[in-house]
Amino acid sequence: MYPIFFRIPESWPLIGGSPITSFGVFMFLTFMVGGLVLRPEVERVGLDPEKAWDFITMGVVGGLVGAKLYYVLLNYPSLFTDPIGSIFSRGGMVWYGGFLGGLAAVSWEVKKSGLRWAQMADLIAPVLAIGYAVGRMGCFLVGDDYGRPTDAWFGVKFPQGSPPTRASVMENHFGIEVDPYFVERFGEVIPVHPTQLYEVVMSLMIFAFLWRIRKHSYAEGWIWWIWFVLAGIERFLVEFVRLKDDRFLGMFTMAQLISLLLIFIGIQGIMRTSIMQPRNRDSKQFA
Repeated sequence: MYPIFFRIPESWPLIGGSPITSFGVFMFLTFMVGGLVLRPEVERVGLDPEKAWDFITMGVVGGLVGAKLYYVLLNYPSLFTDPIGSIFSRGGMVWYGGFLGGLAAVSWEVKKSGLRWAQMADLIAPVLAIGYAVGRMGCFLVGDDYGRPTDAWFGVKFPQGSPPTRASVMENHFGIEVDPYFVERFGEVIPVHPTQLYEVVMSLMIFAFLWRIRKHSYAEGWIWWIWFVLAGIERFLVEFVRLKDDRFLGMFTMAQLISLLLIFIGIQGIMRTSIMQPRNRDSKQFA
């Protein structure tokens, strides 16, 4: 696709020749979209709207650190063979690691600000959904996190992907055996399921649903737990056609097991907040 949009002119001092990557552009767009969605919501519940950018900044920083650390832990042998490259490479980001890192950073900011976590969680849930959709658009342009080979009309080839969708790469990098049919029909570069776009569509649907019910009458945290369930279902389903090398329980991946955990926790949270007495949603006290 378009892993690099363009390069800064060589004549520019210090940064001349540096690439402007689609990953970087969409990381910036995720930051901006998240802030633009969260700011009016923070103001709606009577909080300082400028705090939205503090939460977004902490979420992005914590998310990047968490995503990289999770990747390094999953691929720990490379930490010993190439520690610098393993830690500081452009690639190597894992969503669930980013979620945990971002959650920790935002939780710290919420507590420091003297706010209630459950109240902020309800505001943040739709932001996570639309931010995830924007981020997956970046993955599509980079040619990362794609699916298994397919001969469907909507299959996409990533000749410059990360890594490319070549039969040899799939066998060596992901450890899967490519059906000779695909090589005979399409050549070395094989079309795959554009799972990034599947996730974009599903995440936008989740965002639209959460946005519609955001002014609910249940206890604070209700929307947060609904997002847990929906995000878990979305990821669990798409993993069936993702090209992965971490299937360790039959056909199931680590991400699917984590997704099931999210669904279980989310259902428990929904049940609990559905019977709790709603609190004053405009109160700023942290709890």
